[in-house]
Amino acid sequence: MSDTHAHAIAFVREEPLPQLAPPATERGIIKWLRENLFATVPNAILTIVSAYVIYSVLAGVLPWIFNGVWDADSLAECREILDGTTGACFGVLAERWPQLVFGLAYPSEEYWRPTLALLLLVIAGAPVLFFDLPRKMLIFSALYPFIAYWLIWGGTILAPLVALAGFVGGYFVYARYVKDSFALGFLGGVIAAMIIWWIGGVIIPEGASDNALLPSVQSRDMGGFMLNMMLGVTCVSLSVPIGIILALGRQSSMPLIKWICVVFIEFIRGVPLITLLFVASVMLAYFFPPESTVDLFLRVVIMITMFSSAYIAEVIRGGLAALPTGQYEAADSLGLDYAQSMRLIILPQALKISIPGIVNIAVGLFKDTTLVSVISMFDIVGMIRGPILSSTEWNGVYWELLGFASLLFFVVCYGISQYSQWLERRLATEHR
Repeated sequence: MSDTHAHAIAFVREEPLPQLAPPATERGIIKWLRENLFATVPNAILTIVSAYVIYSVLAGVLPWIFNGVWDADSLAECREILDGTTGACFGVLAERWPQLVFGLAYPSEEYWRPTLALLLLVIAGAPVLFFDLPRKMLIFSALYPFIAYWLIWGGTILAPLVALAGFVGGYFVYARYVKDSFALGFLGGVIAAMIIWWIGGVIIPEGASDNALLPSVQSRDMGGFMLNMMLGVTCVSLSVPIGIILALGRQSSMPLIKWICVVFIEFIRGVPLITLLFVASVMLAYFFPPESTVDLFLRVVIMITMFSSAYIAEVIRGGLAALPTGQYEAADSLGLDYAQSMRLIILPQALKISIPGIVNIAVGLFKDTTLVSVISMFDIVGMIRGPILSSTEWNGVYWELLGFASLLFFVVCYGISQYSQWLERRLATEHR
């Protein structure tokens, strides 16, 4: 009877028990701290030491920044305002920022021109960097170099138009003969472009710049961070395609082409960039016709582009070597010629592998543009070391100026790094 009674009062739960919250050590910030900062005793010690170092640095830097003086006309006036307290003299940035950004001699009434060129660079680079955008925007990307040249340098608009005509003519010649031979199409395109440029240089009148829409600005009048941006964008844009050509030439089956590329790459990689810059400043003008006047900016662009293209060529050659031979055989089995197989199958995969190396070289190249200050080009470092620190008002101000330059370079280089990481994730289509 007791068993019958027990069965009669048995209880079966029809709903699950409510879930209990995890322990405090297994959730939220406490879990993150335990797993990342205090997982083991050595990790805990390193975390405490690192926190102390960060606190010590911030305890000295933050008061110096927050007590900074922005309204002062000289270092002596800053010290009078601070009256012995710790603080930065940011008055030099408030007074000299146009020189730090645009240089010493660029006309102040024309600052809108490089600023507009920078804004247009964002629009022109968007369809190249983010390939989900409409392909029609690439038309503006192709026209942008000529527009930016005219905006920054000014003068007659005939010069960029002739340069554009040369590239268009060279492309049509390349497209006509590349089906027969890649080398023939490439050389034919280069020769056609040079002929058009020579004809344009002959027919442009000498006084065409006098009645130009935009006043002409000489390269020697450009400086500041604008000069660093111009050198960085121009040299990186030119060195990537030249590096691809050198990498393909080094793997060519033609001994002459192969050894020309090998000698160029190994020689350039064995010479410091600062040596090449001195060559650009002193010797490169002797390689041009005697009557030609090639300004220093163009000579520096040539040398920096040669330097970076040699390194990029080796990075891309590594990407080409990493591809299995089956990819080349697949291209041959489809009946593609050399140009088609490289453009459609081989190079897209090799460039995807080479993204970290190319970005590393691009970041290093952008920072190396400060070396032009040693050949009397007043980039942002040249402006700090030259006109600003040599003035009696700001002689002795270092941390504020160099910190401002470091901040500008950090923003650009960090943006490049973040874009490369996004691009790697975007192109990670292989199955793992």
